[in-house]
Amino acid sequence: MNTPMDLPSGNGLSPAQQALNALSENTQDEAALETLAGSDVLLPVPDELSDAQEPDSGDVVLPIMEQPGGAQLVPVFTSELRMAELLPSISRYRMVPLGTLASQWPSGELSLAIDASSPGALTLDAQGVRTLLARP
Repeated sequence: MNTPMDLPSGNGLSPAQQALNALSENTQDEAALETLAGSDVLLPVPDELSDAQEPDSGDVVLPIMEQPGGAQLVPVFTSELRMAELLPSISRYRMVPLGTLASQWPSGELSLAIDASSPGALTLDAQGVRTLLARP
């Protein structure tokens, strides 16, 4: 799997970041969706969540942020730098395969924001997460 920090291209962007840029121009780009789904992303772990609250089973606790108007989303990032730009107070994260996270996405109206507030950011509603990113 691609890891966001280990495989930058000649332009300094990881494959996941390149895929986000491609999707900002063409949301139906299958190669970009495949690359993104196969990439690892950083899932912030709120500092107030102690190690004792982290599940041992490999389950992931989703950091849910509430947006103006009540919409809820889970932020994930393709690099430590992009995470620090939006969430400077977060010092811990887990590396999670995006496709695996998407395949276990909860039902309901929870959205996923990839590299929120960065160039090429992508936000998907729950249905988009399950259908576009959950790959075999």
